[in-house]
Amino acid sequence: MGYTVIIAEKPDAARKIAESLADGKPRELETNGVRYYKFTVNGKEHVCVPAVGHLFTLLPKGKGWTYPIFEFEWVPTYLRKESAWTGKYLRNFQDLSKNASELIGATDFDMEGEVILYNILRYIFKAKDAKRMKFSTLTKEELIDSYRNAFDHIIFPMVESGLTRHNLDALWGFNLTRALTLSLRNNGSKLFNILSTGRVQGPCLALIYEREQEIRNFKPIPYWQARLILEINGKLYTANYEKEKLWKKEEAEKLKESCKLAKEALVEDIKKRQYKQSPPAPFNTTDLQSEAFNQFRFSPRQTLDIAEELYQKGWISYPRSASQKLPRTINYEKILRAASTIPQYKEFVEEILKKKIIKPVEGKKDDPAHPSVHITSEVPNLQELSPQQKKVYDLVARRTLAAFGDDAIRESTNIVLNVNGNKFILSGKITVSPGWMKIYEPYLSVEEQSLPKIKVGDKLKVIKLEIVEKQTEPPPRYTQGSIIKELEARNLGTRATRADILQTLYDRHYIEGKSIKITPLGEAVVKVLKEFSPSILSEELTRHFEQEMDLVFSGKKTKEEVIEEAKRVLTPILSNFKANQEKVGIALSSALKNFLDDENTLGDCPSCKSGKLVVRKNKNGNRFVGCSNY
Repeated sequence: MGYTVIIAEKPDAARKIAESLADGKPRELETNGVRYYKFTVNGKEHVCVPAVGHLFTLLPKGKGWTYPIFEFEWVPTYLRKESAWTGKYLRNFQDLSKNASELIGATDFDMEGEVILYNILRYIFKAKDAKRMKFSTLTKEELIDSYRNAFDHIIFPMVESGLTRHNLDALWGFNLTRALTLSLRNNGSKLFNILSTGRVQGPCLALIYEREQEIRNFKPIPYWQARLILEINGKLYTANYEKEKLWKKEEAEKLKESCKLAKEALVEDIKKRQYKQSPPAPFNTTDLQSEAFNQFRFSPRQTLDIAEELYQKGWISYPRSASQKLPRTINYEKILRAASTIPQYKEFVEEILKKKIIKPVEGKKDDPAHPSVHITSEVPNLQELSPQQKKVYDLVARRTLAAFGDDAIRESTNIVLNVNGNKFILSGKITVSPGWMKIYEPYLSVEEQSLPKIKVGDKLKVIKLEIVEKQTEPPPRYTQGSIIKELEARNLGTRATRADILQTLYDRHYIEGKSIKITPLGEAVVKVLKEFSPSILSEELTRHFEQEMDLVFSGKKTKEEVIEEAKRVLTPILSNFKANQEKVGIALSSALKNFLDDENTLGDCPSCKSGKLVVRKNKNGNRFVGCSNY
């Protein structure tokens, strides 16, 4: 007699699904070195079997490192040396497929999850379809509901759109990586290295390059700022001149001359204003990555990895979501009461639960598949979390709770001072009622400047006038947090891929530092692409194909139509590369040599004083340090 096979995306997810659905306790079994779970649901036998993400990958057909290459095929991921360990998971599915009577997909409910599921169905189970569970958290309640209300079919529009994306990324990635790398190799360079670019990687690197050019070409402009130092009730305060910047030195000197003998400042006007400050919207993926970078200096990929761990344990919702909304269906009260069992959140939850209407603030962005990233009704023992997990969980928890908090009430005061006819502004800001700020306080930097009681007509003691010369500054370099937000704003990449694209740029040594700086090697790649195939760096082209994938999802275009269009776009680009292979190779070879020289130079030689200590290799490939003058 056969059994129902539930296909999970990761081992932890398989365990959670089995524990949630089983009549009683599931049996944990192991074959091929992989754990899976056997259990019954209403007397019917089930097995829940995990993948480890993609068990199949797209590789070029045929042998040899040439381009253009337009034909690809899905092959087991374990065929790639670095992914050989995934083979045991594939074999486990193969063994358990033999007695399968029914199939249920329970991979992550997004494009990648659907492609993972579809490939397992067609290549291992030889099946065209399956039932489909949809869930945003791995909580028992939601998993049971997802099982009972499983769709009759997998989400074929998502499959088609996902397969299109994989094909487009393969067309760009394999061809352009080979074009760059072979230009280097065929130039006779012994400094062989893999140089890559891609459909989104190119525009992302170009963004960073353009920012670097802005910084280098920036011409600072001098300006002056004036501030008045006052003494009120024995304390010093600073009032700023009514004009934020003085662009002429003569104007600054005239102001200084006018105020130099002043001993008092007359209080001419006082303006007070109270205003509300709403809670921040719940996290979507990009907001979470950006905030985790700002608070903890976690890279976007690190944040996503940690959030994925918390999700797999059932403690937060699915971390790949565009949504900034918390729908009523997530059961607010249950989540809040669960959070109150954690001591540091208890007081906040009690205040929220006293409200007549419990409703979270929401942002504009939505996602039809998943709500915003939020904590669930299953809470962890914080002592068992790693320090990094604890930080991300607390960030998500406080952001979730803050969404239910009251508006903060702030008050600003502007006091207009007259010094010999010159106006200065003494400003203060205080929090009248903190509201949601109490909850999110560890992650806030709020300006608080209280002012003493002052009335119109008072005369305040002037200590001195300061004139400070400054210069305008260039735009800041992107950080790992801000570049992710910029990519989202420009619709480049997806919430699931942006972190990996950024990491690839680091791994290829195209960029460096947390305040992101393009390297000479990265610059050379951009310059070569700008000269010989500027469309590769085109945001418009990348966005065009994003829109094409949306049309595939909506059924207005087929996967084949979009892939054929991509081939037509790439053909002249790759032909131009081949025609200019020598020029491209010379430019890349020079940049790579300079890069490797910098990487391998350790400093001045302490013996001869004029040479440099350089890392070298001998005939046997062993590394040693020697002097460049030797």
